[in-house]
Amino acid sequence: MDVNSTVFETVANKMLQFGWLDFTLFTLMLTLSILIGIYFGFWGKKEDTPKEYLHGGKKMSTAPVAVSLMSSLLSGIMMMGIPTEIYLYGTLYWVGLISIFPLGVITDFFYLPVFYELQLTSTYEYLQLRFSPKLRVMASVLSTIGLILYIPIVTYVPALAFSQVSGLNIHIISPVILIICVFYTMLGGIKAVVWTDFLQGLVMMVSMVTTVTLGVINVGGFGVIWERSQLGGRIKIFELNPSPFVRMNFWSSIIGHGVMFIALVSVSQSMVQKFMSLPTLRKARTSLYLFLFETAAVMSISCFTGLLIYSKYYECDPIKSKMISRPDQILPYYVMDIASSVPGLPGLFVAGIFSASLSTISSNLNSLGATLFEDFVRPCFKQKISDHRANVMIKCVVIVIGGICLAFVMVVDKLGAVLQLCLRMQGITYGAVIGIFSMGMFYPRANAKGALTGSICSLLVMGWLVIGSQKEIAEGRIKDVTLPTSVDGCGFNVTMPEQPPSISSLEEDDVFILYRLSMLYYALTGTVIVFVVGIIVSHFTEEPSPEQSKPVLFTPLVRKYILEKNRRKTAYNNHIPEMELLKKPWE
Repeated sequence: MDVNSTVFETVANKMLQFGWLDFTLFTLMLTLSILIGIYFGFWGKKEDTPKEYLHGGKKMSTAPVAVSLMSSLLSGIMMMGIPTEIYLYGTLYWVGLISIFPLGVITDFFYLPVFYELQLTSTYEYLQLRFSPKLRVMASVLSTIGLILYIPIVTYVPALAFSQVSGLNIHIISPVILIICVFYTMLGGIKAVVWTDFLQGLVMMVSMVTTVTLGVINVGGFGVIWERSQLGGRIKIFELNPSPFVRMNFWSSIIGHGVMFIALVSVSQSMVQKFMSLPTLRKARTSLYLFLFETAAVMSISCFTGLLIYSKYYECDPIKSKMISRPDQILPYYVMDIASSVPGLPGLFVAGIFSASLSTISSNLNSLGATLFEDFVRPCFKQKISDHRANVMIKCVVIVIGGICLAFVMVVDKLGAVLQLCLRMQGITYGAVIGIFSMGMFYPRANAKGALTGSICSLLVMGWLVIGSQKEIAEGRIKDVTLPTSVDGCGFNVTMPEQPPSISSLEEDDVFILYRLSMLYYALTGTVIVFVVGIIVSHFTEEPSPEQSKPVLFTPLVRKYILEKNRRKTAYNNHIPEMELLKKPWE
């Protein structure tokens, strides 16, 4: 036990190696982010209007928006979590990237044209136009609660990494970082968000490529990585077991990632808002495809890093040997381990993690400002609000949300197991959000009662499912079995922890079968519930009104069907000339 304690202290001291160059690089990135916010807050805007603040005057450039989209999607949680996933469970998560490009095409042809033509400030305005104000408010509230819980976690996780490598108190780091992010987001609006995301995205990519390059050299080449990963059982691709009750397989990885892509990109306020900042639909589509390639590349590098870490520690697992206290620390530990001879690399790496988190936080803060102002603040005023006053109100909303998130950050490390529950809670809302948007765009007969009933049923069922499965996990009746690791090559004696009593197969069979559903199927399950319930209820209630059935509210494919149906019906009833019927009915 004394040996292990000595080893842990030695490693802890080893990790606290941030030098002046590391602090300089990290501080430089934060300083540039602040300066970008100041510039766009005072000199980089052409007019003081909500359109300028939230959509950049619709004059943003394609490449920066594409990088910003990628940076917003890949938070510090994903940068630290993906390598850990690959290290512990193998490459099945990597397989999910296959679904990115098909889902990108679906977004291009079905979702993006609807939002772009409507030019809405908040995506939830669509739900009011297509269904009712009640549905808009419900979706907006759910999104706001989810983001307020998510932003503190995104802030805390990279702050934990920085605390490990610098020795600074995490309760000092987290508030400072969040305050900086709120400052430049509030001041510069979407332009500051996009350009800081662009800067932070470049820092993130440079840090990842540098870390991987140094790691490959350190291990001895790609051949060694592949050989050790194969021998260790980390190369997993064609796990074709179709059961939805295994943790992850080929099918759940592809389907699960695909459905999550729709939730995170196709109907997400923070993502759609950036597409809206581009001057034409063509540029928005170009930005989408650039984003897809960037995301696939960065996530592949992150997945490869997991194999790289395993090939480095294939004979001495840092988790079992107690060099780190929990799996999420393995990436910063690895970087500090191989970067001791390269001044500045630890600082660059941590700056990359923070870059991913800052871009996610700033995008969500900006989208929350737009959503809360349009859905809750503006309706409170009967008279028209001036552009300047509207801008001030949006900035105040951003500050208030930042303050609420700051309060959560201060207690998030005390939540323990609840932290994992917060991440799993996304599975409750994603299905409902995807379902109501998709049903609105693809199913003309859907009405407000159907969408509202379907979304409520989805939330209730998924909430019960997530809470029930989490309870079984906490009691040890459901366990995720990690792939084997070794401590034979550590060079010191490792006292293995006592194994808890194993759960018998009989006890596992007693667990309610739906509680064993793979987490990757949560969003899909919620979406299916919305569609099934929504279609049934809509069928037995009144048809949507003409205002709720305008062709512009549907995807282009459905729109053509509606226009042709209306043309034939009108021609049959009223004998109106063909040319008159070709006019868009909403113009």
